[in-house]
Amino acid sequence: MMLLQAIFLLLWLLLSVPALVFVLQLLMARSRQSVPATGRRPSIAVLVPAHDEALGIVATLVSIRTQLQVGDRVLVVADNCSDDTAAVAIAAGAEAIARVDAVLRGKSHALDFGVRHLALAPPEVVIVIDADCLLEPGALDRLARLSLASARPVQALYLMRSPPGASLKGKVAEFAWAVKNWARALGYQRLGLPCQLMGSGMAFPWPLMAQAELASGHIVEDLKLGLDCARQGRAPLFCPEAEVSSVFPANVEGAQSQRTRWEHGHLAMIVKEGPALILESVRSKNRDLLALALDMCVPPLALLVLLSLALCALALLPLAFADSAMPWLLALINPLLLGCAVLLAWSRFGRPILSLGDLAYAPVYALRKIPLYLKFLVRRQVEWVRSHRDKP
Repeated sequence: MMLLQAIFLLLWLLLSVPALVFVLQLLMARSRQSVPATGRRPSIAVLVPAHDEALGIVATLVSIRTQLQVGDRVLVVADNCSDDTAAVAIAAGAEAIARVDAVLRGKSHALDFGVRHLALAPPEVVIVIDADCLLEPGALDRLARLSLASARPVQALYLMRSPPGASLKGKVAEFAWAVKNWARALGYQRLGLPCQLMGSGMAFPWPLMAQAELASGHIVEDLKLGLDCARQGRAPLFCPEAEVSSVFPANVEGAQSQRTRWEHGHLAMIVKEGPALILESVRSKNRDLLALALDMCVPPLALLVLLSLALCALALLPLAFADSAMPWLLALINPLLLGCAVLLAWSRFGRPILSLGDLAYAPVYALRKIPLYLKFLVRRQVEWVRSHRDKP
């Protein structure tokens, strides 16, 4: 029984750290008044990696081009495309280059290819926008000015929205995304801490982008890139005044593929690099790297809740066999804190997305994701796969 209690205590501690990081972020999260953009407006190159995006890229390019000034450019990297993405991009007024490589596939290689092309006439700031995203007015200007002034990467507020007529599951997914990319990033910002890079709406001063190791082939290349920048003392800043948004795939298979890619990549980073990053940041006294490492080690919310509830079930053993309620009471702390934090986040950020009654579906949503997490253990996704966005 002593061994069981020791194992329980270790598991509780391992879950308590990410739970407390999550709760702290949401407690500190507050929407704030818009801060005016300041500093000199640099020259911009908007880099758009695209794979078979001919059907939707025009809307993205229009939202970009309306914000460009004289001397700016937009470059589309048509990466291993089987459609006419490059031709469509050129017709929409963008530059386009084609990349074909059947072995080295994925967004990280497309970014590396695009940056090497831009090096022929480098801009002052490079901004990465995914080919399915739309920009709010003024987003490019804010990102570029802040990146130049700080000499650091800058991350826009990147939101994913559920498509019209989305199911309750889709709305819960939209809320979970807002918690991760908006509320948690705001909480860290109020504490004077950096944010993770999120994949789209990322601005980089040219010297930093030019020397970055982009062609990693990692399926969460943005997460890795942000951590690499933090190692160099250039951790990303959050700019919620600049907003970039996209829509979850309406196709069920596409949405599942996208979610699997993101969550398996995130979990792989936690398992492979989480403890080492925390030790590295402590040894190097790199506060920003430690903050990002701890943030990265917060698993997807559904999994964190499931693990906390599973620990409560495990704690019933000492209650049953040793007549000790202390482990069970201890195990209850994390799910109670997580539940209160989620309700707080809903009150501040989730009301326009779903009702409080809809939020009650969240436990069912978490249970339905168990196969995705089991798949990580037996057949995890390790390669980049494009999500099908066409409607069923």
